[in-house]
Formats: sequence, structure tokens, C-alpha cells
Amino acid sequence: MLYEEFSDFFDVARKRHIIFFYVGYFSQHVVAAISETIKARLDVAGAAGPTRRRIFSSFVEMSQNIMHYSSDTLTPDEQAENQIRRGSFCIGMKGDSFFLLCANPVDSGNVERISSRLEPLHTMTMEEIKSAYKKALRDETPADSKGAGLGFLTMARDASEPLEFEFVKDARNPDSTIFCIKAII
Repeated sequence: MLYEEFSDFFDVARKRHIIFFYVGYFSQHVVAAISETIKARLDVAGAAGPTRRRIFSSFVEMSQNIMHYSSDTLTPDEQAENQIRRGSFCIGMKGDSFFLLCANPVDSGNVERISSRLEPLHTMTMEEIKSAYKKALRDETPADSKGAGLGFLTMARDASEPLEFEFVKDARNPDSTIFCIKAII
């Protein structure tokens, strides 16, 4: 029975060309360990240097979003440093491209704010995204941001296609919504 469960999961991951998958709690130590594994997996997959840099950059941004904004946390909100929060992340291949997929629960009250930051990126050209990124570097950090406010712009700048995202009501927690984001590189 145990092997069958593992085998089913392994077969699905192989069919979808998943080269890395993690679900659980993210902390700085976990992200550092995952980083080393991702670097090794991308070497084996034959990813070119610029592609590896964009994948790694987007991974860091997705991890930071989980550690700053996931509503499933092991640490108190007052503990700004060393947050430990739950989410999931995977990297896979589709044709000659890589995809990064991230999901984590967020407070349902934040869905509109997150969506309003992502929606404009769908219609922006790469030059507009780069310009918005440079402007954000000069601007004050948004009041509702726990970082520099550059995460979605960084992912959009690194991606070869517009970012995809979705919000799904969390069936287990009415105050929570699952936020999924995908970048193709």
C-alpha cells in the first residue's frame, strides 16, 4: 500500500515533468536548502545560465511571498524576522520552458489587493514592466508590503509569458483563500 501511494505520486510528477516539489513550512533555512537543490536540479536539466538566474530569482520571490503573506503560520505576526509559514512550490518543464508554480493560503480580505497588483501586469509590455520595476526601486515601500514591493514585478520581468494566477476559496477555512501563481521561464 505505501509503495503504491508513492508510485502514484511519482508517476504523476514524472508525467507532468516536475523536477522539484516541496510542500510544507518555509523558513530562511528551508529556502537556503531548497536553493541548493534547485541549483543542482537545473544543472542536471541543462538550464542555461540566464535561465537559471531567472528561475532562481522567481523562486526567491515566491518563497518570500509565502514567508511574508501565508496565513498559515507557525510564528507570531509580531516576529517580523524569521517567519515560518506554509506553502507549496514546484518547478517543472514544458517543452523548452520551465514553469514555477507556487500556492499558499492568504487572508480572504487580501485577495482584492493582491489581484489589483497582478492584473495590470497582464497588459504591460516587457518595457513597461522594466520601467515600473525601476520606478518601484525609487519609490517608497508600499505601506502594506513587508518587502520592497518588487516581487510580482521581478517575476513578471523574469517570465517569458504573462504571470498566471488564481484564487480558490479554502474549503477548510472560510477566512482563507488559496493563492496560486505561475511563472513560465
